[in-house]
Parts: sequence; C-alpha cells; structure tokens
Amino acid sequence: MELQKRETEIAKPYQELLKRISQKYVEGQAQAVRSVNEVIIQTNWEIGKYIVEYEQGGNPKAKYGAKLLETLARDLTLLHGRGFSRPNLNNMRMFYLSFPICQTLSNKLSWSHYCELIKISDELERSFYFQQNVHDNWSIRELKRQMDSGLFLRLALSA
Repeated sequence: MELQKRETEIAKPYQELLKRISQKYVEGQAQAVRSVNEVIIQTNWEIGKYIVEYEQGGNPKAKYGAKLLETLARDLTLLHGRGFSRPNLNNMRMFYLSFPICQTLSNKLSWSHYCELIKISDELERSFYFQQNVHDNWSIRELKRQMDSGLFLRLALSA
C-alpha cells in the first residue's frame, strides 16, 4: 500500500511534466505552421508581382501570353523542383492581380484559401468571402461549401 502511494506521488509531477512538454510542443508546431504559411503567401504574392510586371513591361496593360508561364514553369521546375507548374504560376499571377496590396493579406488564410478566392471574378464577392473567412476561420472545405451554396448572393438578395 505504501509503495502504491509513493508511485502515485511520483506520477503526479511526472504527468504534469509530460503535459507541459506536450503543450509546448503543440504550440511550437502551430507557430511553425503559421510562420511557414506566412512566408509561402508572401513569396507567392511577390512571384505573381514579378510575372505581372514582366508581362506589362512598363505598359499599363499586359500583353499576356501562355508561353511565358509555360517557359517559366519548365525552367523553374528544372531549377527548384515541384511547385512551379503552369497552373500554379497562373495562380500566383492571379493572386497578385486579385490582391494588389500585400498589406491587405491575412496570414489567417492559407495558400489554398487564396487559390479558391482568386477564382471569384467579382471584387465585392471576393472581398466578402475573404472577410468572412478571416472572421469565421473557415477550413478550405467550408469556404468551398459557402461559395458553392451562394452565401454571398443569398445574403445580398435578403438585404
């Protein structure tokens, strides 16, 4: 009986140590994910900016051509590996065009969230889903569900 009591007394501090270490580890992982996401979003926005600036060549309107993205996709993939497909480069380009002011971006959203948002051509509708997503912390699945269900249009019609 005395041995069991002693083991219980030892177990409590150990369980507390285990709990504290686990909590710190989970917090660190979450912080790392947020940091990586922030860098990915910033980098993709800047790549999109470089592509648009190159396309425009100082002109107010771009002379957009698919050849540029195909060539970039091939060359960047050779240099850096995955992540530079033509569709992904086009997403980066559209990301910059859809969100031309970098400071307005939210690091609460992932690159996947932004890839869904840039599919919306109407600026007001895109802004609505952006704000709702930041406010309600939607997953990608929830964002798609809300977009597919026409939340923006339903709310606009009810107003």
